[in-house]
Amino acid sequence: MNPVWMIPFIVLGGALQTCGAAMNGQLYKHLVNPWLASAVSFAVITVFFVAAFLVMSKPLPTAKDVASMPWWAVIGGLVGAVQVYAGLTLVNRVGAGTFMGFTVTAALIMSLLIDHFGWLRVDPHPITAGRALGGLLMVCGVALVARF
Repeated sequence: MNPVWMIPFIVLGGALQTCGAAMNGQLYKHLVNPWLASAVSFAVITVFFVAAFLVMSKPLPTAKDVASMPWWAVIGGLVGAVQVYAGLTLVNRVGAGTFMGFTVTAALIMSLLIDHFGWLRVDPHPITAGRALGGLLMVCGVALVARF
């Protein structure tokens, strides 16, 4: 991806994540069963990515690539499923603003820890005073959104 488009694409993804949470909330509301709603949501995602893979199947991993992969790399989608399930069952109760505020703030705090300690094989980026202040301001911001 062209570096000029990276930040706008990330911003678009964040905006769409909020829309996705609200959409999943409606999916759950109308399908009634949270497990069915989750399955439908992931089925659509699976069909999309299988189709994309069939169209753009190159490059393929080598045996060495697969052998060197950490065991936990394949469960990233399952970890993301927790967020999808939370969104479809809770966004209508707390509101999209509060839900996404907590989501983004929790993600930022965890990201700071992952960066600082180099967890999950990420190159370390120490928590500086500025980064800590940014995290604190996010916590304050979500508290205000949730309160009012």
